Amino acid sequence: MSLTGTIVVFVMLWWLCFFMVLPIGVRSQWEGGEENPGTEAGAPQKPMLAKKALWATGGAAVLTALAAFILPFWLD
Repeated sequence: MSLTGTIVVFVMLWWLCFFMVLPIGVRSQWEGGEENPGTEAGAPQKPMLAKKALWATGGAAVLTALAAFILPFWLD
């Protein structure tokens, strides 16, 4: 797989992993009993986006490495 192909696969897998981990551990303001004025009651209290971005990066790196290892055998 070329460098450009690897980057494209990584970015696609990163977004897929990010959307998969996004709802994990989310607690809404309504569930927590603390609503900020002017916000939706269903908005998350602590979205933990940095932590989830790191998880998505790790997942995408592993899946990209697997794709780079498996694709040459599959395409031949």
